Amino acid sequence: MAETTVVHLLRHGEVHNPANILYGRLPGYHLSETGKQMAEMVAKSVAGRDITALFSSPLERAQETVAPIASSFGLEPTLDERLIEAENIFEGFSVAGGNGVFRSPRHYRHLWNPLRPSWGERYTDVVRRMKSVIDTARDAARGHEAVLVSHQLPIWIIRLAAEGRRLPHDPRRRQCALASLTSFSFEGNRLVSVGYSEPAGALVRRPAVPGA
Repeated sequence: MAETTVVHLLRHGEVHNPANILYGRLPGYHLSETGKQMAEMVAKSVAGRDITALFSSPLERAQETVAPIASSFGLEPTLDERLIEAENIFEGFSVAGGNGVFRSPRHYRHLWNPLRPSWGERYTDVVRRMKSVIDTARDAARGHEAVLVSHQLPIWIIRLAAEGRRLPHDPRRRQCALASLTSFSFEGNRLVSVGYSEPAGALVRRPAVPGA
């Protein structure tokens, strides 16, 4: 019987973002105090797991989320660009209030194709890089478990692809809360199940900034 390997995709915790900026890949966005508590809660929730490999998006909020897990297991996370947030042309703009980016007619020209999407990184490209890093993590933790810290859109898109669902979607319907775990279980190289849990769900304030 093939060995079982579990790859957990962990979304980072809450970010300090009082201006409601769509921060995307911008540097300088760190976990809020609540976000730090979320990271600690996740670390406690996986403390009894057989985790032998850690990977993280290089963005600060992801590294700060993986830190308590790394400390608990005595592991050094591998920073991997394939786990980074999706590119978005609206990065740096406000997404809240009457002057939010989606209310300005001058931005409508970027919204012509939600299937691609026209305002950012192609969904198919996100799937390609996420599948690649999951394969790498599965090989690194063969017969054990790995945790990969990433971002909402990449995690949700690879889940849609894994479950054979259409990639275009309503962002408000993503099942990928802050500090949530989307867990891919493999027998050998074959994906056999996808699970979901919210270890820090009691701290989540909904709705979160989209695409964070």
